[in-house]
Amino acid sequence: MSKFCIKIIIVIFSLLILFTGAVFASNTDKNPSMTHHMMLLVIQLGIIIFAAKFGGIIFDKFLKMPAVLGELFAGILIGPYLLGSIALPGFSHGLFEMAGSFPISTELYGIATVASIILLFLAGLETDFAMFLRFSFAGSLIGIGGVVFSFVTGDLVAVFLSNLISDKPIGFMHPIALFLGTISTATSVGITARILSEKRKMDSPEGVSILAGAVIDDVIGIILLAIVLGISSALTGSGGSHNLDWSKIALIAGKAVGFWLIATVLGLIFAKKIAAFLKKFSHGVMASIALGFALLLAGLSEMAGLAMIIGAYIMGLSLSKTDIAHVIQEKLSPLYHFFVPVFFTVMGMMVDFSAFSSTNIILFGLIYSVTAVISKMLGSSLPALFMGFNLRGAIRVGIGMVPRGEVALIVAGIALSAGLIPPSIFSIAIMMTMITTLFAPPALVWAFKSDKRGTKKEVSTKGEEIEVLEMEFRNIQTTNMLMESLLSSFKEEEFFVHMIDINCRLYAILKDDISVSLRHYPTKVLIECNNKDLQYIKFIFAESILELVEIINEIKDSSDLKQKPKDLFSI
Repeated sequence: MSKFCIKIIIVIFSLLILFTGAVFASNTDKNPSMTHHMMLLVIQLGIIIFAAKFGGIIFDKFLKMPAVLGELFAGILIGPYLLGSIALPGFSHGLFEMAGSFPISTELYGIATVASIILLFLAGLETDFAMFLRFSFAGSLIGIGGVVFSFVTGDLVAVFLSNLISDKPIGFMHPIALFLGTISTATSVGITARILSEKRKMDSPEGVSILAGAVIDDVIGIILLAIVLGISSALTGSGGSHNLDWSKIALIAGKAVGFWLIATVLGLIFAKKIAAFLKKFSHGVMASIALGFALLLAGLSEMAGLAMIIGAYIMGLSLSKTDIAHVIQEKLSPLYHFFVPVFFTVMGMMVDFSAFSSTNIILFGLIYSVTAVISKMLGSSLPALFMGFNLRGAIRVGIGMVPRGEVALIVAGIALSAGLIPPSIFSIAIMMTMITTLFAPPALVWAFKSDKRGTKKEVSTKGEEIEVLEMEFRNIQTTNMLMESLLSSFKEEEFFVHMIDINCRLYAILKDDISVSLRHYPTKVLIECNNKDLQYIKFIFAESILELVEIINEIKDSSDLKQKPKDLFSI
């Protein structure tokens, strides 16, 4: 799109906003109607979508940074603390007026909440915790180490530097300290996976360990959130950390973890029956009902004292082991691409930009961000050193685990909306997410600049040259059909299929010592694997294509189908 076209679009939308604002200005009273609220909501959503997409494009295409950062920056820019507060005709308090002490309206936060449920439901669908535990013991230790180091360090930073963010001393069990610890635990593997894929290191010992560790990270982080929510509720009820009722804390935390375990176990037990029920419907209806289940379990999770995202994640995790998981992911992809950019932009809108005018907040934010980088690197690198990696390999693993992402932002948003942390702490969480996300890509490229091995012992390179299989088609529909057949074939061969990045359709496919990277383009499928596994992967690829050809031939040979076009034109 040319710069001239962009300018024309901006001018047209500006004139429309001014015109509609002038019309509504005369009709708006002191008690706006429901229609007025809905009108404001749809205008806000329209602006958010444009801001999110343009912000993402600028960062992705021009600045070569993750699009999510562009969406966050777009939210900060148009939010109620900056441009969103500027008075316009018909919008005397700005397009994004603060809802009391909360930065955004209830309606807008509701949409962001639905977005977070979709995000975590799909994250659960992409996870197979049991398979990863069996596949990589090293990855499990790396993930656990990263969580423990990050949580303790994040909490202690709040304790020792409490004078920078609070008028009163903060203890280790204070809600602010607990949430700062929790926020720093989650790893966003999508950013790392893109770099590993570009460097063709996805199937390296470091790549496999990072992937496994990040999955363990997210699972433990969700459980940790449940515990911290329970503890924070108990502390709030007991008057603070100076008057701890440990029996109440144990009861609430136990109830939270109990709900998590029971729901997860029941979900995994009944997953096949749920899938069998969903298979009775068309693919589109199947995905909608699956999302409905996720929404219901999210609501029950909130009723049990946990966050809604925990219920959504459990439902996704339960269905991840079924053969309809990739169908649900495919059908919900449009919802993902609409809601998730809105979510990140709304998270950016909740950042109190004035908080950064405080030297104390900026200083604390920088120290917290630096310690978040160091703690995750140490927590992940030290176990790696004991699992066969040398210092070079351990550093690569540590850097790969550094980026924080969507889970950290969701946890921060939950804490802010519940009144457990002030807006300044939320702004610090956003700063940490941005800094860790910006740090990881160039650092990882530097770490893999050398071709020297990252393991202590020499790993045989015989037959380990990377081979590429590529198949291109004329239309998107054929490519989608092949992908569905290909993923089913891999699962039938007992491979673990894990979608790492829904945006660029990047899959990691693992079985024993076989590691495959699969990319799904609109009209092309690309597979990367080791030379030693090439014939086996070719066999699976050929099997999937033959299955697709068989379906097409069956359609072509069907006399009923041949007759239908003639019937349509017969008089």
